[in-house]
Amino acid sequence: MPTSSASTTDASSRPTAASGGVQSLERAFDLLERMADAGGEVGLSELSAASGLPLPTIHRLMRTLVACGYVRQQPNRRYALGPRLIRLGESASRLLGTWARPYLTRLVEETGETANMALLDGDEIVYVAQVPSKHSMRMFTEVGRRVLPHSTGVGKALLAYTPADEVRALLARTGMPAATEKTITTPEGFLDALDQVRSLGYAVDDNEQEIGVRCLAVSIPNSPTAAAISISGPAGRVTEAVTERFVPILQGVAAELSVALANQNPA
Repeated sequence: MPTSSASTTDASSRPTAASGGVQSLERAFDLLERMADAGGEVGLSELSAASGLPLPTIHRLMRTLVACGYVRQQPNRRYALGPRLIRLGESASRLLGTWARPYLTRLVEETGETANMALLDGDEIVYVAQVPSKHSMRMFTEVGRRVLPHSTGVGKALLAYTPADEVRALLARTGMPAATEKTITTPEGFLDALDQVRSLGYAVDDNEQEIGVRCLAVSIPNSPTAAAISISGPAGRVTEAVTERFVPILQGVAAELSVALANQNPA
Protein backbone atom coordinates (compact mmCIF):
# COMPACT_ATOMS: atom_id res chain seq x y z
CA MET A 1 0.00 0.00 0.00
CA PRO A 2 1.06 3.64 -0.02
CA THR A 3 4.14 5.41 1.07
CA SER A 4 4.41 8.30 3.31
CA SER A 5 7.23 10.19 4.77
CA ALA A 6 7.04 10.75 8.50
CA SER A 7 9.84 13.20 9.04
CA THR A 8 10.44 15.41 12.04
CA THR A 9 9.98 19.14 11.81
CA ASP A 10 12.60 21.58 13.02
CA ALA A 11 11.89 24.82 14.83
CA SER A 12 12.43 27.00 11.78
CA SER A 13 9.74 25.23 9.76
CA ARG A 14 6.97 25.27 12.35
CA PRO A 15 4.18 27.81 11.97
CA THR A 16 4.55 31.06 13.84
CA ALA A 17 1.85 32.46 16.06
CA ALA A 18 -1.17 33.39 13.99
CA SER A 19 -2.44 36.94 14.26
CA GLY A 20 -4.99 37.04 17.04
CA GLY A 21 -4.10 33.53 18.24
CA VAL A 22 -3.65 32.48 21.86
CA GLN A 23 0.09 32.09 22.30
CA SER A 24 -0.07 29.67 25.22
CA LEU A 25 -2.32 27.33 23.22
CA GLU A 26 -0.01 27.47 20.22
CA ARG A 27 2.97 26.73 22.43
CA ALA A 28 1.21 23.82 24.14
CA PHE A 29 0.27 22.18 20.84
CA ASP A 30 3.79 22.78 19.54
CA LEU A 31 5.18 20.94 22.56
CA LEU A 32 2.78 18.03 21.98
CA GLU A 33 3.91 17.78 18.37
CA ARG A 34 7.56 17.86 19.42
CA MET A 35 6.89 15.08 21.90
CA ALA A 36 5.32 13.02 19.13
CA ASP A 37 8.32 13.72 16.87
CA ALA A 38 10.61 12.50 19.66
CA GLY A 39 8.76 9.20 20.04
CA GLY A 40 6.27 10.26 22.70
CA GLU A 41 8.58 10.77 25.69
CA VAL A 42 10.97 13.65 26.40
CA GLY A 43 12.61 15.62 29.16
CA LEU A 44 12.09 19.33 29.83
CA SER A 45 15.63 20.22 28.74
CA GLU A 46 15.08 18.46 25.40
CA LEU A 47 11.86 20.38 24.85
CA SER A 48 13.56 23.64 25.76
CA ALA A 49 16.42 23.00 23.32
CA ALA A 50 14.04 22.01 20.53
CA SER A 51 11.46 24.77 21.01
CA GLY A 52 13.66 27.64 22.17
CA LEU A 53 11.28 28.32 25.07
CA PRO A 54 12.67 28.91 28.58
CA LEU A 55 12.40 26.06 31.07
CA PRO A 56 9.95 27.86 33.41
CA THR A 57 7.54 28.42 30.51
CA ILE A 58 7.75 24.79 29.41
CA HIS A 59 7.32 23.57 32.98
CA ARG A 60 4.16 25.67 33.39
CA LEU A 61 2.69 24.43 30.11
CA MET A 62 3.51 20.81 30.89
CA ARG A 63 1.91 21.05 34.33
CA THR A 64 -1.30 22.23 32.66
CA LEU A 65 -1.17 19.41 30.07
CA VAL A 66 -0.58 16.87 32.83
CA ALA A 67 -3.54 18.22 34.82
CA CYS A 68 -5.73 17.85 31.72
CA GLY A 69 -4.54 14.28 31.04
CA TYR A 70 -2.90 15.04 27.71
CA VAL A 71 0.58 14.45 29.13
CA ARG A 72 1.75 12.29 32.02
CA GLN A 73 4.93 12.47 34.06
CA GLN A 74 6.92 9.26 34.25
CA PRO A 75 8.67 7.97 37.40
CA ASN A 76 11.98 9.02 35.80
CA ARG A 77 10.62 12.63 35.69
CA ARG A 78 10.38 12.63 31.90
CA TYR A 79 7.10 13.48 30.21
CA ALA A 80 5.05 11.18 27.94
CA LEU A 81 1.98 11.73 25.78
CA GLY A 82 -1.14 10.98 27.81
CA PRO A 83 -4.11 8.66 27.28
CA ARG A 84 -6.66 11.44 26.67
CA LEU A 85 -4.99 12.04 23.30
CA ILE A 86 -6.09 8.59 22.16
CA ARG A 87 -9.77 9.58 21.97
CA LEU A 88 -8.90 12.72 20.04
CA GLY A 89 -6.73 10.75 17.64
CA GLU A 90 -9.38 8.13 17.03
CA SER A 91 -12.00 10.78 16.31
CA ALA A 92 -9.65 12.64 14.00
CA SER A 93 -8.84 9.41 12.14
CA ARG A 94 -12.53 8.72 11.56
CA LEU A 95 -13.04 12.26 10.29
CA LEU A 96 -10.02 11.94 7.99
CA GLY A 97 -11.55 8.80 6.55
CA THR A 98 -14.86 10.62 6.01
CA TRP A 99 -13.12 13.43 4.11
CA ALA A 100 -11.32 10.86 1.98
CA ARG A 101 -14.36 8.84 0.88
CA PRO A 102 -15.26 10.95 -2.20
CA TYR A 103 -11.69 10.58 -3.44
CA LEU A 104 -11.67 6.85 -2.79
CA THR A 105 -14.99 6.61 -4.67
CA ARG A 106 -13.30 8.23 -7.66
CA LEU A 107 -10.49 5.70 -7.46
CA VAL A 108 -13.02 2.87 -7.58
CA GLU A 109 -14.79 4.47 -10.54
CA GLU A 110 -11.56 4.96 -12.48
CA THR A 111 -9.80 1.68 -11.65
CA GLY A 112 -12.68 -0.67 -10.86
CA GLU A 113 -10.86 -1.92 -7.75
CA THR A 114 -11.34 -1.45 -4.01
CA ALA A 115 -9.81 1.76 -2.67
CA ASN A 116 -8.36 2.17 0.82
CA MET A 117 -6.90 4.87 3.04
CA ALA A 118 -4.46 4.01 5.81
CA LEU A 119 -2.42 5.83 8.44
CA LEU A 120 0.82 5.05 10.21
CA ASP A 121 -0.13 4.85 13.88
CA GLY A 122 2.89 4.16 16.02
CA ASP A 123 4.46 1.00 14.60
CA GLU A 124 1.28 -0.20 12.86
CA ILE A 125 -0.79 0.53 9.81
CA VAL A 126 -4.45 1.28 10.53
CA TYR A 127 -7.09 1.41 7.80
CA VAL A 128 -9.40 4.41 8.26
CA ALA A 129 -11.55 4.29 5.11
CA GLN A 130 -12.51 1.94 2.29
CA VAL A 131 -14.78 2.06 -0.75
CA PRO A 132 -15.32 -1.43 -2.19
CA SER A 133 -15.12 -2.42 -5.83
CA LYS A 134 -18.33 -3.15 -7.71
CA HIS A 135 -16.90 -6.45 -8.97
CA SER A 136 -18.43 -9.58 -7.48
CA MET A 137 -14.88 -10.70 -6.67
CA ARG A 138 -13.40 -7.88 -4.63
CA MET A 139 -11.19 -7.16 -1.66
CA PHE A 140 -12.47 -6.17 1.79
CA THR A 141 -10.38 -4.65 4.57
CA GLU A 142 -12.24 -3.82 7.74
CA VAL A 143 -11.98 -0.15 8.69
CA GLY A 144 -10.01 -0.02 11.94
CA ARG A 145 -7.97 -3.09 11.06
CA ARG A 146 -4.33 -2.91 12.09
CA VAL A 147 -1.49 -4.66 10.28
CA LEU A 148 2.29 -4.57 10.36
CA PRO A 149 3.94 -2.35 7.73
CA HIS A 150 6.38 -4.87 6.25
CA SER A 151 3.72 -6.97 4.51
CA THR A 152 1.66 -4.17 2.96
CA GLY A 153 1.93 -1.74 0.08
CA VAL A 154 0.71 1.11 2.27
CA GLY A 155 3.35 0.25 4.84
CA LYS A 156 6.07 0.53 2.23
CA ALA A 157 4.63 3.78 0.94
CA LEU A 158 4.40 5.27 4.42
CA LEU A 159 7.95 4.31 5.42
CA ALA A 160 9.72 4.98 2.13
CA TYR A 161 11.31 8.24 3.27
CA THR A 162 11.88 7.29 6.90
CA PRO A 163 15.62 7.03 7.81
CA ALA A 164 16.93 3.47 7.54
CA ASP A 165 17.94 3.26 11.21
CA GLU A 166 14.39 4.21 12.25
CA VAL A 167 12.94 1.58 9.91
CA ARG A 168 15.28 -1.07 11.36
CA ALA A 169 14.26 -0.07 14.89
CA LEU A 170 10.56 -0.33 13.99
CA LEU A 171 11.06 -3.76 12.42
CA ALA A 172 12.98 -4.91 15.49
CA ARG A 173 10.03 -3.90 17.68
CA THR A 174 7.32 -5.49 15.52
CA GLY A 175 9.13 -8.48 14.11
CA MET A 176 8.59 -9.53 10.50
CA PRO A 177 6.23 -12.52 10.57
CA ALA A 178 5.39 -14.08 7.22
CA ALA A 179 1.75 -13.62 6.23
CA THR A 180 2.42 -15.59 3.01
CA GLU A 181 5.41 -17.22 1.37
CA LYS A 182 5.97 -13.94 -0.52
CA THR A 183 6.14 -11.70 2.57
CA ILE A 184 9.44 -9.86 3.02
CA THR A 185 10.93 -11.15 6.27
CA THR A 186 14.35 -9.47 6.52
CA PRO A 187 15.19 -5.82 7.24
CA GLU A 188 17.57 -5.76 4.25
CA GLY A 189 14.84 -7.02 1.95
CA PHE A 190 12.39 -4.43 3.24
CA LEU A 191 14.90 -1.59 2.89
CA ASP A 192 15.53 -2.72 -0.70
CA ALA A 193 11.77 -2.55 -1.28
CA LEU A 194 11.70 1.00 0.10
CA ASP A 195 14.50 1.94 -2.33
CA GLN A 196 12.27 0.70 -5.11
CA VAL A 197 9.33 2.76 -3.83
CA ARG A 198 11.44 5.91 -3.90
CA SER A 199 12.63 5.08 -7.39
CA LEU A 200 9.20 4.24 -8.84
CA GLY A 201 7.03 6.67 -6.90
CA TYR A 202 4.60 3.97 -5.72
CA ALA A 203 4.54 0.79 -3.63
CA VAL A 204 3.35 -2.71 -4.43
CA ASP A 205 2.04 -5.53 -2.28
CA ASP A 206 2.40 -8.52 -4.57
CA ASN A 207 0.68 -11.41 -2.73
CA GLU A 208 2.63 -10.45 0.42
CA GLN A 209 -0.31 -9.89 2.79
CA GLU A 210 -2.70 -12.36 1.16
CA ILE A 211 -2.13 -14.82 -1.67
CA GLY A 212 -4.08 -13.85 -4.76
CA VAL A 213 -4.26 -10.15 -3.84
CA ARG A 214 -2.20 -7.37 -5.36
CA CYS A 215 -2.16 -3.76 -4.16
CA LEU A 216 -0.74 -0.48 -5.45
CA ALA A 217 -0.20 2.38 -3.00
CA VAL A 218 1.04 5.95 -2.79
CA SER A 219 1.46 8.35 0.10
CA ILE A 220 -0.54 11.55 0.43
CA PRO A 221 1.88 14.48 0.07
CA ASN A 222 2.09 16.89 3.01
CA SER A 223 -0.61 15.05 4.93
CA PRO A 224 -1.05 16.32 8.52
CA THR A 225 -0.33 12.77 9.61
CA ALA A 226 1.44 10.01 7.67
CA ALA A 227 -1.28 8.71 5.34
CA ALA A 228 -1.55 6.73 2.11
CA ILE A 229 -4.14 5.49 -0.34
CA SER A 230 -4.20 2.26 -2.29
CA ILE A 231 -6.20 0.12 -4.64
CA SER A 232 -6.38 -3.63 -4.15
CA GLY A 233 -7.84 -6.47 -6.14
CA PRO A 234 -7.29 -9.99 -7.40
CA ALA A 235 -3.78 -10.44 -8.78
CA GLY A 236 -5.33 -11.54 -12.05
CA ARG A 237 -6.88 -8.08 -12.50
CA VAL A 238 -4.30 -5.82 -10.83
CA THR A 239 -1.57 -6.94 -13.21
CA GLU A 240 1.73 -5.43 -14.31
CA ALA A 241 -0.05 -4.41 -17.50
CA VAL A 242 -2.61 -2.18 -15.72
CA THR A 243 -0.11 -0.78 -13.20
CA GLU A 244 1.08 1.89 -15.64
CA ARG A 245 -2.49 3.11 -16.03
CA PHE A 246 -3.49 2.88 -12.36
CA VAL A 247 -0.47 4.55 -10.75
CA PRO A 248 -1.00 8.02 -12.31
CA ILE A 249 -4.64 7.85 -11.20
CA LEU A 250 -3.54 7.04 -7.63
CA GLN A 251 -0.96 9.83 -7.66
CA GLY A 252 -3.44 12.37 -9.00
CA VAL A 253 -6.07 11.52 -6.41
CA ALA A 254 -3.44 11.64 -3.64
CA ALA A 255 -2.39 15.12 -4.76
CA GLU A 256 -6.00 16.34 -4.78
CA LEU A 257 -6.65 14.81 -1.36
CA SER A 258 -3.54 16.56 -0.07
CA VAL A 259 -4.95 19.92 -1.14
CA ALA A 260 -8.35 19.11 0.36
CA LEU A 261 -6.82 18.16 3.71
CA ALA A 262 -4.73 21.35 3.74
CA ASN A 263 -7.88 23.39 3.13
CA GLN A 264 -9.52 21.78 6.16
CA ASN A 265 -6.78 23.39 8.24
CA PRO A 266 -6.32 26.91 6.87
CA ALA A 267 -3.42 28.99 8.19
